[in-house]
Amino acid sequence: MTSSEWPLRRPDGLPVVMGVVNVTPDSFSDGGQWFEPAAAIAHGRELRAQGADILDVGGESTRPGAGRPSVEEELRRVLPVVEALASDGAVVSVDTMRAAVAQAALRAGAAVVNDVSGGLADEEMPRVVAEAGVPFVAMHWRGHSADMQSRAVYGDVVADVCAELAGRAKSLAAQGIAPELVVLDPGFGFAKRAEHNWALLRHLDRVLDLGHPVLVGTSRKAFLGRLGVAPDAEPRPPLDRDVATAATSMHVAVAGAWGVRVHAVPSTLDAMRVARAIEEAQ
Repeated sequence: MTSSEWPLRRPDGLPVVMGVVNVTPDSFSDGGQWFEPAAAIAHGRELRAQGADILDVGGESTRPGAGRPSVEEELRRVLPVVEALASDGAVVSVDTMRAAVAQAALRAGAAVVNDVSGGLADEEMPRVVAEAGVPFVAMHWRGHSADMQSRAVYGDVVADVCAELAGRAKSLAAQGIAPELVVLDPGFGFAKRAEHNWALLRHLDRVLDLGHPVLVGTSRKAFLGRLGVAPDAEPRPPLDRDVATAATSMHVAVAGAWGVRVHAVPSTLDAMRVARAIEEAQ
C-alpha cells in the first residue's frame, strides 16, 4: 500500500473495519479457535466477505498475563496466513511487536504493521517500517502483558495517554516513519483499568486532536464484560460482549475515529450505519 493510498477509506464514509484474525492458542477472545493456519485463513476470508477492510493477523496473545512465543513460533503461526490472505487481494496487517516478524510478513504480502508497543518492544521496528514505507499502527503501551496492569497508574489518564502518544509519534517521525503513515491507538485494556477505558472513550476527541488517524480496539475487552454485572461477580465471557462492542463502535464512529478493530464485523457495521443514519436524518 503506497502513501498515496493511505489512509485507507471506506466508500460509505464509515470508519475502516479491521477484522481480527488471532492465530494463537491462548487468545482471550476466541480461545484458539483459529489457531491452525487453515482455520485462520478461512476465518479471515469470512471476515472479509462480511465487510472487513483490513485483516489483522497476529500470532502472539496480548491478554493480561500472557507469555510470549518464540520468534520462530510466531513466524510459523502468521506467515502462511498472511501469504494466503494477501494472495486473495485482501489488505493484511501483521499484529506483532517484533521487527523480524514484521519484515517477514511484509515480504509475504502484509501492507500494514500493527504494533501494540508502538515500536518500543523492539528497537529495530521503526527502522523496518521506515524502510518499507508502510502504514504503522502505534498503540499506547507501558509494558508487556505479564505485568502491564501494574502500570495502570495515571494522574489524568486522558492527558497522560495523549502526551505519551504524541511523544511516540514524534519519536517515530525522527526515526524515519512518515507522519502521514502513523495511526495512533489509545490502547484500551492495556495498562488501563475500566475507569481509564471509559474516560478515554468519553474524551476520544482529544486523541483525535493529535492529528493522526485513530484506531479504536475495544472489542470484547474485559471492561465491557463488567457492564451490568455485580462487582464481585465474574465478567460476562468474551463472546457475550459483541453487543457492547458494537455500541462502542457506534460511539467512536460519531466521534470521528478512522477505524475500529473488532472480532464481529456484521454487528459493528450495523451499529455504525445506525449512527450514520441518525446523523444524516433531517
